[in-house]
Amino acid sequence: MVADRQRGGDAKDPGRDPDEDRKPPSDEAHSAFTPPLGVPLPPPPEEEHPTSEFALPEGLAPEPSEAEPERSAFTLPEGTTAPSGSSTTQSTAYPAFTPPYGIPKVSLTKVEMPWQDRMRTMLRMPLAERPMPERPGKPEAGPPVPRVLDLTLRIGELLLAGGEGAEDVEAAMFGVAHAYGLGRCEPTVTFTLLTVSYQPSLVDDPVTANRTVRRRGTDYTRLNAVFRLVHDITTQGLTLEEAYGRLAEIRRNRHPYPGWALTAASGLLAGAASMLVGGGLVVFLAAAAGAMLGDRLAWLAAGRGLPEFYQFVAAAMPPAAMGVALSASHTADVQASAVITGGLFALIPGRALVAGVQDGLTGYYITAAARLLEVGYLIVGIVCGVLVVLYGGVHIGGGTLSPEAALRHQERPVIQIIAAMLLVFAFAVLLQQERHTVWVATLNGGVAWVVYGAMADTIKADPVPATAIAAGLVGLFGQLMARYHHASALPYVTAAIGPLLPGSAVYFALLNFAKNELSTGISSLTKAAALALAIAIGVNLGSEMSRMFLKVPGEVRRAAKRTRGF
Repeated sequence: MVADRQRGGDAKDPGRDPDEDRKPPSDEAHSAFTPPLGVPLPPPPEEEHPTSEFALPEGLAPEPSEAEPERSAFTLPEGTTAPSGSSTTQSTAYPAFTPPYGIPKVSLTKVEMPWQDRMRTMLRMPLAERPMPERPGKPEAGPPVPRVLDLTLRIGELLLAGGEGAEDVEAAMFGVAHAYGLGRCEPTVTFTLLTVSYQPSLVDDPVTANRTVRRRGTDYTRLNAVFRLVHDITTQGLTLEEAYGRLAEIRRNRHPYPGWALTAASGLLAGAASMLVGGGLVVFLAAAAGAMLGDRLAWLAAGRGLPEFYQFVAAAMPPAAMGVALSASHTADVQASAVITGGLFALIPGRALVAGVQDGLTGYYITAAARLLEVGYLIVGIVCGVLVVLYGGVHIGGGTLSPEAALRHQERPVIQIIAAMLLVFAFAVLLQQERHTVWVATLNGGVAWVVYGAMADTIKADPVPATAIAAGLVGLFGQLMARYHHASALPYVTAAIGPLLPGSAVYFALLNFAKNELSTGISSLTKAAALALAIAIGVNLGSEMSRMFLKVPGEVRRAAKRTRGF
């Protein structure tokens, strides 16, 4: 029946095309976007041309420009030229972080300027503003980086072991590395650790080396020799072989004074200090004998390998025992307290104290804290040695030591000036200074004591500001002499502050502690600390004033920004 119906349907429409049954249905019946009947169709879209959203709009012709070659992001901009006299090309003159306006020209190669000032100026500059090294001699193919870093560390080790400040050590290390072509070099000093890092460029791996200072000793003759070596390297262009030879010669040099001269100098220092606080001839001899015996005991302890703390304990006991013995003998007109005070003058670590405070004032807080902690340990050693003897003398031996009548203040200007100069002379010998600097330091110390005596005795000023002003003059004069001789300022400063050290205040504090008078002892110890800080701040302020008012090449040394407590 189905077949009949189909045949019947076909019969009803004989003119229909049989292919129409195989065509798909029209889109008009299904698309929702087909225009309704009577609405003309939109024109067909042109051929698609996808473009970037950054393409120029129609009607705007591109500006004609030549193809620019690719350049480094760190090359100088057009119109900016490299500094004249530079031996480097434009692509290597400023390897990184070049400002768009170029690097300002800073001339730091004048040989008449001290290398300390030139290197301090460069250390305070940002890395991008440092001028590239300019050696006065013939430029080499390339600096041997490991050998230069090794020489830099060895020089820094000698300076740091000799007691030089952290800023001066970094300036010397940077000066040596800069002189041999390592401009992108960063030295770092942290008490006993020296580190130097050099990075050739941003894409090269940095080279870092460090060295630890195991032994420290006081030899200002060697210190000045190292300063002269750094001066010759930075100004005369010594080769590495010549620099290594001179450094080995400096290490081989023996101390300028024999051991017996150092022992005699310690006795002279203690005797002069006892006369400075009112003692006579007998007190001078007793203080000198106690100090020399303490010096020999300290050498014996050092030879046995004992730490420095116990060396100070051993050195502090003989002067205290000598004073207690004189007090127990009831000898008339003998100030036993002056004997102990003179012995303390020879032991107070004034050099380390000044260096520690100076590092703190210049921004090296870790090194300053470590040095001040070392000073504290040494003072505790002195306290232990003296207190053991004083306690036995006061509570067991029947001594009559009294803080109220310990020292008789007497105005003896001529004797005190002579004693102060003898003290400075002996101190300079103990510091192993060169002979021509001993007399300059002695004169500097005598002037400092005259200034202090005029303020404290004549106009009755407080001892703390009087000490600070006298120490400031010492630092100013020492820095001027150091700039004139291209040498370290320590030989002209450290010994000269000897008469200003708070030996009597420390003695009063220890004596009150031995008598169980803690409040009075703490008051005296606070006064001693105030005097010590006044000395250190005065010395540093005098040095900074000399740098402030004297001409510095290029520009003034940049200071650290104020943090406002953050």
